[in-house]
Amino acid sequence: MQLHDSSAPEPGSVSPSEIARFSELADRWWDPAGPMRPLHAMNELRIGWSLAHLPPPLDGHGVARRLLDIGCGAGLASEAFARAGFDVTGLDASSAAITAGRQHLRHHPLPEGSRPLSYRCGSAEDLCAEGARFDAISALEVIEHVTDPAAFLQMLATMLNPGGTIIVSTMNRTLRSLAMAKIGAEYVLRLLPVGTHEWRKFITPSELGGYAVQAGLRVADIAGMVPGLGGWRESRDLGVNYIAQLVRD
Repeated sequence: MQLHDSSAPEPGSVSPSEIARFSELADRWWDPAGPMRPLHAMNELRIGWSLAHLPPPLDGHGVARRLLDIGCGAGLASEAFARAGFDVTGLDASSAAITAGRQHLRHHPLPEGSRPLSYRCGSAEDLCAEGARFDAISALEVIEHVTDPAAFLQMLATMLNPGGTIIVSTMNRTLRSLAMAKIGAEYVLRLLPVGTHEWRKFITPSELGGYAVQAGLRVADIAGMVPGLGGWRESRDLGVNYIAQLVRD
């Protein structure tokens, strides 16, 4: 079982067991029928919603805005944001996932005119220590895996430029999410490997709002994400999956 290579920095916000779990899935990250198929299925919705709530990719001078895709895995969202015109840094604590992302990008180059996309193995703490700053940050299906959600969101806020936006998608801690996202998805339907999620670490919208306030942010918009026969769609139902726009005024 590979945690990370010797050159990878020690992560502070993500536990080694979480890194190991997702590292084991890295080789099949881009397989739409593989263990990450739920992410593939919801990716169009979450990217579309994100782009509708992020600042325009180019600033008033025609310069691409910098976007950090934290917990990027092998780059499903990172590539989409780069195609949209952002200057993207994909960050993940799993060296195996970052390697998979780089390989996919090498074999499937972004269309001409796309903005730069670079991958880096590391943690939020690394970037904070370097004084890195971004105009936008995406943390999609990440915050429920970190060791301290409040501290994690505070780190993201520290790296956000004034007027910037953070997009967070996660799962609500409800009995319905226990039945559907944990027991149903992992044990009954086998949509995800067993152990992918820990239900007690799911985050309610009110908890996310509290963490945002502590970090000097506010929830500007929030929506549910629900699956259907025609694919995932936006909903007012926040009972299982939801996505939120956090802004610094």
